[in-house]
Amino acid sequence: MRPETHQEALISANPDVVRLLADPLRARIVQILADGPATTSHLVADTAAKQPNVSGHLKLLREAGVVTAEPRGRFTYYRLVPEVLQGAALHLADLAAQARAHSENFRAC
Repeated sequence: MRPETHQEALISANPDVVRLLADPLRARIVQILADGPATTSHLVADTAAKQPNVSGHLKLLREAGVVTAEPRGRFTYYRLVPEVLQGAALHLADLAAQARAHSENFRAC
């Protein structure tokens, strides 16, 4: 067993990050936010989704630590937390490397 690395700590703190990003609308919201902070109104306009639907997805993304909310005057802007996405990406890369390294290790029956 190897010691936990920094990227494993990030992903293990939020094990549902990959699952959350599997939803097409959440993935689109994350893609939009990669271009910079946006309000719920911006995200509704950019996705053509209903406001309650976008708000629900933002809530899940906030709870998982993928986005943060930043009040600015009358508006709340949502911003991606790049470290969380990087942690998920590194975790998936580690899994791919592990699978590649052990692809011929068949378990005995």
